Amino acid sequence: MDQILTLATDPTAWVALATLVVMEVVLGIDNLIFISILTNKLPAHQQAKARKIGIGLALVLRLALLGTIAIIVRLTDPLFTAFDHGFSWRDLILIAGGLFLVWKATKEIHHNMDPDPGSDLFEGRKAQISFASAIVQILLLDLVFSIDSIITAVGMTDHVPIMVIAVVTAVTVMLLAADLLARFIQKNPTVVMLALGFLLMIGMVLIAEGFGAHVPKGYIYAAMAFSALIEILNMLSRRAKRAQ
Repeated sequence: MDQILTLATDPTAWVALATLVVMEVVLGIDNLIFISILTNKLPAHQQAKARKIGIGLALVLRLALLGTIAIIVRLTDPLFTAFDHGFSWRDLILIAGGLFLVWKATKEIHHNMDPDPGSDLFEGRKAQISFASAIVQILLLDLVFSIDSIITAVGMTDHVPIMVIAVVTAVTVMLLAADLLARFIQKNPTVVMLALGFLLMIGMVLIAEGFGAHVPKGYIYAAMAFSALIEILNMLSRRAKRAQ
């Protein structure tokens, strides 16, 4: 309690909290896009429930990981060296998560591009998704994004209360924006392809970072924002032409 009161009167703590909240919200965008695309493949009556469960799991994982900060910090310690790079548990998790995202985004792009949704190029059967399958896939990506999120938080502040407030705030924003983003993606088919492209890029970035190639997040999000702006202009142009 004394620590919380001290932080409440410390201006630097407020600056750290504001910065960390923004960072956590931005990092949560990747997670939210994946959840929105995946849950939109479910029957309409299951979509909102799956999104809430998926985002709820993200919060639980992040708070659980905050309780094991000492272990999380050690995830960056090298396990072995290959290609002149010391691979840690974090690197391996990022590579695995990146490969999963690349595979998932490529599979979804194939489904959107193929006019005949017959046998699945990647699974050898018809594309389908169950509620349980969606939750498992969301949980896997929640784990990857949660570890990256907490390691980022640890790098920005030493105060656990600030991390907890930032994580809860970011996940709350995700929860509030989830249905709106999912409906927007569902009503605008071209946005689906753009979002899948984002996931493909994010997957490649995770793999690159796992191999030790640091990619500044600012470049990634600037490219995403610019692409989104172009898509918004295209949507406005199409709407203007339909109104004529």
